[in-house]
Amino acid sequence: MVTNTSGKKKTAIARATVTDGEGRVRVNSQPVELVEPELSRLKMLEPFRIADDDLREEVDIDVQVEGGGTSGQADAVRTAIARGLVQFHNDAELRDAYMEFDRSLLVNDVRQTEPKKWGGPGARARYQKSYR
Repeated sequence: MVTNTSGKKKTAIARATVTDGEGRVRVNSQPVELVEPELSRLKMLEPFRIADDDLREEVDIDVQVEGGGTSGQADAVRTAIARGLVQFHNDAELRDAYMEFDRSLLVNDVRQTEPKKWGGPGARARYQKSYR
């Protein structure tokens, strides 16, 4: 069985393919163990720690991620992997465990940066006014 899922955070989009296998997790065609920085790697592997590491032994996960920065990509990958595991195993208990731990494991973060507007250097900030 093959399952395709996706995860988003800011402008980062991750697409995960979950297949039967022996526990290989690849991010952009390289093993997840080689992902730097370490904090991003730990965030990406969070779904396995919550579920059980024996779930990892049953599946191969291939993730393609693009856009955003390292932290946004890590969150997107984390969501894609968690969704893929829930969909692949069709397990309501696993879904509930993820929801109880952190809702963002299964639900995309919809927040985006507000667009810049005229009259200032940013979305809300205005240029200073001089009286003298």
